[in-house]
Amino acid sequence: MKKEVIVLSLGGSLIAKEEIDHKFIESFKKTIRKNYKKYKFVVICGGGATARKYIAELKKQKKPHKQISLAGIKATRMNAEFMTQIFGKESNDTLPLSMKDVKDNLHKNKIVFCGALRYADKETSDGTAAKLANFLKSNFINITNIDGLYSSNPKTNKSAKFIEKESWKDFEKRANKIKFSAGQHFVLDQNASTIIRKHKITTYIIGPDMKNLNALLNNKKFRGTTIYG
Repeated sequence: MKKEVIVLSLGGSLIAKEEIDHKFIESFKKTIRKNYKKYKFVVICGGGATARKYIAELKKQKKPHKQISLAGIKATRMNAEFMTQIFGKESNDTLPLSMKDVKDNLHKNKIVFCGALRYADKETSDGTAAKLANFLKSNFINITNIDGLYSSNPKTNKSAKFIEKESWKDFEKRANKIKFSAGQHFVLDQNASTIIRKHKITTYIIGPDMKNLNALLNNKKFRGTTIYG
């Protein structure tokens, strides 16, 4: 990878499930620090289990769609605030709330964390990450709780086939077969799939094993999915 800035979408479920995933966070921190000489990083944090719990209860309460989405956005920002504390002086002091804020923070920090920047209809933090990748002219890496794209959910279908490469167009079609819902589990949201296709953003989907992130950042073979072409 040749881009100076790398945009990462970090699944909230990797940061915290029922408890904080200390092992993953330490591995993530070590891997990022190892690559500071080559890159600066923008990390958009998902809301994970916290967001899904809030969303589920608000749906039961029959709250408006926008109000439900805003609860999810707040969870992404809480996770981002937490990660800035984990990285300390290497990262931003305050949470960016616009793409300009993110770019400004990159001038003085090795890594910048943020959650969803603003409300957008039918969009998760993945959409924010895709928009930032386009804005910063960066490649885009999505780190999720499965090791790449499959033909169906590998957690519920043992015969699901791993997909190593897929075109932007085919991936967008795949994403749009799923009905959007706040807090959804698909590897990238539908809006993100359209953004990466429209702007031709090379996108990588990898799992929580940070050996794959390090390999990808250093142009070595990795386990994951590449979306391009």
